[in-house]
Amino acid sequence: MCVGCRTMKEKKSLVRVVRTAEGEAKVDLTGKMNGRGAYVCPCAECLKKAVKSRALDRALEITISPDVMERLASEVERRESDK
Repeated sequence: MCVGCRTMKEKKSLVRVVRTAEGEAKVDLTGKMNGRGAYVCPCAECLKKAVKSRALDRALEITISPDVMERLASEVERRESDK
């Protein structure tokens, strides 16, 4: 489920962000990293909603750093342009 628009979609079509055991957030390009994950549609609008409502922070139970948000935004932009 996308934390931005709250719609159910296939996992492979979403971008995964994971909280590692060390407590840091990372963009999971493989979808296989260990840790707690949250998913966002590869859509800039969904990412904006997730950031504004702090849905990613709540889902992962941490505050996501600006660096990770920047990487996530670039990955969403890349996947959005691939459509």
